[in-house]
Amino acid sequence: MYDHLQHLTDRRGLFEHADGTQPRLEHGYCTDDNARLLVVTGRDPDSSVARRLGRTALEFVLGAQDVDGRCRNRMDQTGEWTDLGTTDDCWGRALWALGETAVSHHDPSVRRRALRAFERGARCRSPWIRSMAFAALGAAAVLQHDADDTIARALLVDTLRLVGPAPTGAWAWPEPRLRYANAVLAEAVIAAGAALDRPADVDRGLGMLAWLLELETPAGHLSVTGTGGRGPADVGPQFDQQPIEAAAMADACFRAHRLTGDARWAHGVTVAVGWFTGDNDAGVSMMDPMSGGGFDGLHVDRVNLNQGAESTLALVSTMQRARSFAPAA
Repeated sequence: MYDHLQHLTDRRGLFEHADGTQPRLEHGYCTDDNARLLVVTGRDPDSSVARRLGRTALEFVLGAQDVDGRCRNRMDQTGEWTDLGTTDDCWGRALWALGETAVSHHDPSVRRRALRAFERGARCRSPWIRSMAFAALGAAAVLQHDADDTIARALLVDTLRLVGPAPTGAWAWPEPRLRYANAVLAEAVIAAGAALDRPADVDRGLGMLAWLLELETPAGHLSVTGTGGRGPADVGPQFDQQPIEAAAMADACFRAHRLTGDARWAHGVTVAVGWFTGDNDAGVSMMDPMSGGGFDGLHVDRVNLNQGAESTLALVSTMQRARSFAPAA
């Protein structure tokens, strides 16, 4: 499962891009991908490859955080940071990873370090809806573990306010266009509602997810929003399609099923897995059985043969959900 990710990782972290299966060293590393690596390795026992990759990812994410809680995203191949701290997606993904690690990691010292960094970062706010949604996943994990964590609670309340209600009618989504990692917005609302014990928000998130799943399975298989986004007047299928969309759908449906036991969320996980294995708009596999990597994009008649970090992490994450998924009886 981790073979290609090992190949893309050195002592500093996970390289962002690949030319085929070979890491493109000149493009360096990013916090976005190392945070995702920390999330997926944290779902497995803290041993062997998962332990080594997880510790590398943890050190990268901790090193990316500034003293004010913001995060830098880009490091060059020499180990030098090339940008300043922000509350962009890298901040949100870092908090997602740190919150999950603070609650579920097997090593108490790792949990303590992750929690300190989470609480430093969770005092910040982002104007970007996806950044806050990613951060909310970490905050929900922390709050469900410790109901008295006021920092996590405040972040969740602010995330729900930023997402806002989904409109009624045919376009039941809180944005005028779908963009990227779309299902994370629904998952964040579900997770925040559950952690805050606000059933109306849980129902709001489930409604968002049901609408998105129906929109993106018009022919039974998953047909995700393309890189150009999708508005009310746009029709599918769209290209290029990115693995992050299928992985976000799998995560959101996995959470929804855990919370409700509703079989339609089992179907959501199934179609996300199918997108990788060839049940997609082009009828081609999005995974390389030799390297264990995931291909970078789905075109109308072919795949992008590069196997970068984001795509491979999306594949690994989705297959993790499939393995641990237990359909309702």
